[in-house]
Amino acid sequence: MPLNSWGKRLFALSLAVAAGALATACEDDLDAGSGRSLRPIPNETLALMDKIGTTESAPVLIRTYKQEAELEIWKMKSDGQYALLKSYPMCRWSGQLGPKTREGDRQVPEGFYTIAPGQMNPNSHYYLSFNVGYPNAYDRALGRTGGAIMVHGVCSSAGCFSMTDAQIGEIYAIAREAFNGGQRAIQMQSFPFRMTAENLAKHRLDPNMAFWKELKTGADHFEVTKAEPSVMVCGKHYVFGASADGEVEATQPCPTLQRDDQVEADVAAKESSDETAVAALVAQGVKPVRVVYQDGGQNAAFAGHENDVSDPEALASGPVEIPLDASGKPVPAVVKVASADAQAKAAPAPAAAANAPAPNSAAAAPPSPFGFVGKVADGGQSMVKKWFGGGAESPAIKVFEPDQPIPTDAPLPPHRAAALSVPGPQASAADATSTRQ
Repeated sequence: MPLNSWGKRLFALSLAVAAGALATACEDDLDAGSGRSLRPIPNETLALMDKIGTTESAPVLIRTYKQEAELEIWKMKSDGQYALLKSYPMCRWSGQLGPKTREGDRQVPEGFYTIAPGQMNPNSHYYLSFNVGYPNAYDRALGRTGGAIMVHGVCSSAGCFSMTDAQIGEIYAIAREAFNGGQRAIQMQSFPFRMTAENLAKHRLDPNMAFWKELKTGADHFEVTKAEPSVMVCGKHYVFGASADGEVEATQPCPTLQRDDQVEADVAAKESSDETAVAALVAQGVKPVRVVYQDGGQNAAFAGHENDVSDPEALASGPVEIPLDASGKPVPAVVKVASADAQAKAAPAPAAAANAPAPNSAAAAPPSPFGFVGKVADGGQSMVKKWFGGGAESPAIKVFEPDQPIPTDAPLPPHRAAALSVPGPQASAADATSTRQ
């Protein structure tokens, strides 16, 4: 039966859409010219900028935390220091705590990354997106593979930082205006968790701890200066807050470095204070654990929104904390049960319990990799060797939105009507954000 004119037009349109999908996996031709990437920053967020003493064109810095499932936007104030603007609950991330090491491992990367204007994708299948810059020099030095890691909407993750459409619309606008204001590149700091004493104590025997302590050194530079730390890679390690006279190569030993003595002293003092707090928690009985996810997690703000996220069954049970013994190996369940039963039988009678020694004494605490049990007062050794210095200012540029956006090899998100929806002026309860000074 011959096609009528309407059917012919529909058939031609289908072919055109299919051809576009084959040509590039990340560009959604139907979204081109939608205006999403040009929408203004919400008035409420502009008011927050005014409150902390910054403007929409001031530089931006991004920090993310996988375990807490949060993404922070920091803005530079008139005095050159950064202040927290907003904290967005993350809708979805995939994988486990720990760095991304290979293509297809579904890991959200951890480290210090750079977002340039050309990495902004206004025509993304994921509503809007930008590439975080994985792999960076550190990742490449260690032979890590993969790419197309983005912050995007649609609440679907296969190694990406996934937000709601309304959230990514606002984050994208904030980054766009910073680029238009002259910022050359946005630093993104990605952490497994907030570098608190409690988290460090609980994860102290994790095999990734040596890497995480390197990231903490960078975090400490930012915390004590509230300025963007310079980042270089040499000797297959991160180097923060330093400058070098000679050429720096990621796989070669570090050249002579210059550092700010005062910043070095401030960072060392913070590290010593944090290490003392970790040792105190260990002495109080905080046990080492390994946190295991089925496949990533999400912020608690999205509880009950299973129909709006990818792979909801992986979120059903939540993360599991596996206790570790002193050597870092999982404690078998049968041993835990037998030990608990034996302790119950050996427990003193109520009248004598008051005279019994405290069960969480320092002598019974597992050894700390920081080396502080039994010598908390001395502050111990510094976590990671530190280098310090300054960086050059970046020339002003205008934001560039490429005709063929980067990346081009990301998997398509699952289909859902909300992916093409336009966020209204009022965000949902799950999109609620918090501010901290």
